[in-house]
Amino acid sequence: MEFQDILYEKYNNRAKITINRPDNMNMFTNRTLHEMIVAFQSAWADKEVGAVILTAAGTKAFTVGGTPEPVSDDAPAAEKLPMPSLFSELLNIIRNIPKPVIAAVNGFAIGGGQVLQVVCDLTIASSTAKFGQVGPMVGSFDAGFGSAYLARIVGEKKAREIWFLCKRYTADECLAMGLINAVVEPDKLLEETDAWVDKIVTKSPTSLAAIKASFNADSAFSGGIQAMSGVALGLYFNTEECKEVGAAFKEKKTPDVAKYR
Repeated sequence: MEFQDILYEKYNNRAKITINRPDNMNMFTNRTLHEMIVAFQSAWADKEVGAVILTAAGTKAFTVGGTPEPVSDDAPAAEKLPMPSLFSELLNIIRNIPKPVIAAVNGFAIGGGQVLQVVCDLTIASSTAKFGQVGPMVGSFDAGFGSAYLARIVGEKKAREIWFLCKRYTADECLAMGLINAVVEPDKLLEETDAWVDKIVTKSPTSLAAIKASFNADSAFSGGIQAMSGVALGLYFNTEECKEVGAAFKEKKTPDVAKYR
């Protein structure tokens, strides 16, 4: 498959998937999600690949989530699925691929971008990275890995704060709460990520796969919640509440949400 929205490369027993939409803050479309899924499937099947790096082009953003765009009639059938379904499929393949997935985050990891790095096995961030949620501000939510599994990582009180207040958090703050694994200077991000992967790919692949599966087993329920969340989100997108909150955010106004309580 010829990729348009991502870059896929292999070297030194690893695969690197780069979201390549820097002019759009690396926001993903249905096509972007489908291409990432295919890339992860390729890395899964390739015995030369022992780990996967997920990163993004430019320095402004890892990704700030998804933006629905019209899908052409001749697009692959998979790209015509609802965006929540495609995003759920991507999260599940990152979770289930029997190889460690390391997120290298530079810039903003907001909304769906924050959820994406949460499900990666490890996250290394540049000192300029910013993390946070926007769902309740823009008329969206992630009731699966982005919240239930997030609470396993940072604790319920902090997870609720992240979602209820929609604050921005620095890389150092995220390191302190256990949301990420390391913070480095921006120009050292990929170098440090490669150094971590150098150590990973020398380890027993069967041991790594079994350990990853064991970690996942403890929070496997989140996968079912993620699927249910996708259905609910698809229905919510068509409500007047979602449309009003989203429009108010774009117009930098405070929405009248009282009538929806």
